[in-house]
Amino acid sequence: MAMKKVLMLLKPSHFSIPPSSTTHPLILRFLESRNKVHHDAVNFCQAILQEKSFEWKALMRNNLSQPINDVDLVVTVGGDGTLLQASHFMDDKIPVLGVNSDPTQIDEVEQFSNEFDATRSTGQLCAATVENFEQVLDSILEGQIVPSNLARIMISVNAQQLSTYALNDILAAHPCPASLSRFSLRIRKNDHDQPCSPLVNCRSSGLRVSTAAGSTAAMHSAGGFSMPILSQDLQYMVREPISSGAVPDFMHGFVKHDQTMYTTWSSRKGIIYVDGSHINHTIQDGDIIEISSKAPTLKVFLPYQLL
Repeated sequence: MAMKKVLMLLKPSHFSIPPSSTTHPLILRFLESRNKVHHDAVNFCQAILQEKSFEWKALMRNNLSQPINDVDLVVTVGGDGTLLQASHFMDDKIPVLGVNSDPTQIDEVEQFSNEFDATRSTGQLCAATVENFEQVLDSILEGQIVPSNLARIMISVNAQQLSTYALNDILAAHPCPASLSRFSLRIRKNDHDQPCSPLVNCRSSGLRVSTAAGSTAAMHSAGGFSMPILSQDLQYMVREPISSGAVPDFMHGFVKHDQTMYTTWSSRKGIIYVDGSHINHTIQDGDIIEISSKAPTLKVFLPYQLL
């Protein structure tokens, strides 16, 4: 792979450490360890890039505000959250490599299971750690590994497309988690008037739609299915329906790559959350939401175990 410019996108190298007088010493040491491990990983990856012949620059992920262009590769150092944030500024031309800077240590989790949650970073989509970063990078440069095209979700509200594509999932719900969400949904084949499903009227706690990449996250926790990572289909689930009425089979299902889900929002308030809570769009009674996988794919160098 020809490489002239690389952007390294960094998770902030600090965690919020509470005052020691109110925090268990074990938790303090754990948080301090996380800070150090991540900081060391950032320095290590930068040292590797410094040895290469291409131009590169580092940028904190919170300082990213414009579309990423004019680079040949994006390297994210953090976890899946950093890669997700990068994806919101990327098209389908530039590939991204995720480096998990602070992987979860199973022995550590088991050791402290009765004290606190010692989980670190999952890094489901990260193909590298400090242990193999240089090896993976060299394989990319030599063309030995190629990126995979991951589906993303395109969302339109009242025929106006939202600027952000979801790599993991979206959630449409009332802004108060204790309040009811009313909506109806129907799936249609693209470029055809004939519906692929009946009109499904829902009273629930919201609607979640995930990509294949996001199907192992909240969707799976809610009882959904893990999908093949390269699938271009979407999976949806009506969350906690009060009554499935006459169409219980349509409370959970798939939106095929050549289909679009049309959802009419019937609550006074609502919010569409994109890949978590940081990116959201307000909706209201009568809004029509179109959900599909028409978005440009994202080129990601994936861990071999996902392929």
